[in-house]
Amino acid sequence: MFGIVGRNSRRISQSISCLRNSSTLVVAEHSNDALTPITLNTVTAAGKLGGDVTCLVAGTNCSKVVEELSKVPGITKILVADHETYKGFLPEALTPLLIKAQDQFKFTHIAAGATAFGKSLLPRVAAKLDVSPISDIIDIQGEDTFVRTIYAGNAISTVKSKDPVKVFTVRGTSFEASPVTGGTAQSEDAPAVDATNDLSTWEGQSLSKSDRPELTSADVVISGGRGLKNGENFKLLYDLADLMNAAVGASRAAVDAGYVPNDMQVGQTGKIVAPQLYIAVGISGAIQHLAGMKDSKVIAAINKDPEAPIFQVADVGLVADLFKAVPEMTEALKKDK
Repeated sequence: MFGIVGRNSRRISQSISCLRNSSTLVVAEHSNDALTPITLNTVTAAGKLGGDVTCLVAGTNCSKVVEELSKVPGITKILVADHETYKGFLPEALTPLLIKAQDQFKFTHIAAGATAFGKSLLPRVAAKLDVSPISDIIDIQGEDTFVRTIYAGNAISTVKSKDPVKVFTVRGTSFEASPVTGGTAQSEDAPAVDATNDLSTWEGQSLSKSDRPELTSADVVISGGRGLKNGENFKLLYDLADLMNAAVGASRAAVDAGYVPNDMQVGQTGKIVAPQLYIAVGISGAIQHLAGMKDSKVIAAINKDPEAPIFQVADVGLVADLFKAVPEMTEALKKDK
């Protein structure tokens, strides 16, 4: 048992009271079969706010996700909305559900990962709540103060929100993932809403399958740029990646040129990655690309232009012809194997 004394006691008491009254709703991103890793990073971010953390799982036949999420420590409870309306996770269908949950539980914060899912959903929710969304945060300094990057990561902005509900998306690479053991969260049905959506329809999706690690969660990422000249030459990176158990990414220039699909793009308008090792091959280093990978622990660059901007952020640089250097690296790894 303890007491608070002194002239600052009222301020401290108010701070503790405010902390106890805070509550955060984390919108879980998943595939109905498994949780998307960035949700675990978002739970960690929500934990920094103090108070209760509630997760919302909306989908179709998503009981496996609920079971997985229940094992994550720090989560107080899980709201489950299992209905065909949420097939495809369309923001037009999910927004009324979030608004209903907010009306009932009065959360002080609503969060999701800064992915295509979160970026399409939370701005719509914020508009309905008449508050300003805070996107892609990299740190939390208080329950109303957030840090985010601006100007393609070249400047840091600290934002203090006076809105009654703080709606924000989380950059996954800036927060550690919560463990998936030790939790005891109980689940309950989410608030009932009129489960209809006449604004959009889900037609289907085409998913690319790969034996390599997923780009945003891989420990090693090898990315190619316009210097590879065409899509067929990306096989050089695929062969190297297979030996290193690495994911393969690309610059926007390579994607725009049609060398590889959009889902391989790393950068400000693509995926944000922070692997243990990032190898940039034939990438000049435009600021938009650097914004998506400069948090990597070690950055290695291969480029024949010694003045390429990528060398300014690289820990290791090799000025060489990639069509000679990459096959040599591949052969060296094969011999080690």
